[in-house]
Amino acid sequence: MQTNATTGFKDELVKPSPASRAVSHTDWLIARKKLLLKEKELTRLQDEVARARAAMPWEKVEKAYTFNSPDGPVTLADLFDGRRQLIVQHFMFGPDDAEGCPGCSLSADSIDGALPHLENNDVSVVAVSRAPLAKLNAYKKRMGWHFNWVSSENNDFNYDYNVSWTKADLAKGYITYNYAAIENPSTETEDLPGVSVFYKDENGDIYHTYSTFARGGEFQAVALRYFEIAPLGRSLAPFDQWIRRHDSYTTPNTTASCCSSK
Repeated sequence: MQTNATTGFKDELVKPSPASRAVSHTDWLIARKKLLLKEKELTRLQDEVARARAAMPWEKVEKAYTFNSPDGPVTLADLFDGRRQLIVQHFMFGPDDAEGCPGCSLSADSIDGALPHLENNDVSVVAVSRAPLAKLNAYKKRMGWHFNWVSSENNDFNYDYNVSWTKADLAKGYITYNYAAIENPSTETEDLPGVSVFYKDENGDIYHTYSTFARGGEFQAVALRYFEIAPLGRSLAPFDQWIRRHDSYTTPNTTASCCSSK
């Protein structure tokens, strides 16, 4: 389920830009250089945030977690697969869901291409969902993915890292997500997206180093970066209003932008 909590957007749609804004090359170059200044400012800010993220304190993981994997039961330590760093995608796929979340699927589409670079540089990536392993395996096969995906249906991992809530939690009228209280959550919102990061030292101790939620996980959705530089931009609507699972598009949309209300 896509909500403002998952997208961070409150506007329904972004209206398409005018079909034609033709100017002279001189005027275009002036505008481009003006934008370049903002792009460089953003790059420097991203570098600054990356340094601050790397300097964040760590918290030791004291709780033991066992997941269901294609190779049988595995621990959180096993998910590192011999590496020191682990990135977990909290993939929205609950026990009663028929298929995975479209937005999470968009993010997961980028994992396999990045894996050779990450795994050869001491980083493992795993997706974790509450759905039973059989459902995860079937959906993974359907989507053509190869990354490691395990089920947390028999542990509290999702609940402890604030991406899942029980019906009783939701009935209280508020939940904590993205480090803030959300009042009156939908009773159907049992799962929301996120990314959590861990480090395992030479003694086998595991530390939680970082988590990000809602739009903080957009770095995974590489397709969004392409949309953002396309002439008509990207939609600011919830993903399920314009994004499909990659095997669910029927015909290419060549008559309207992704931002169109049609």
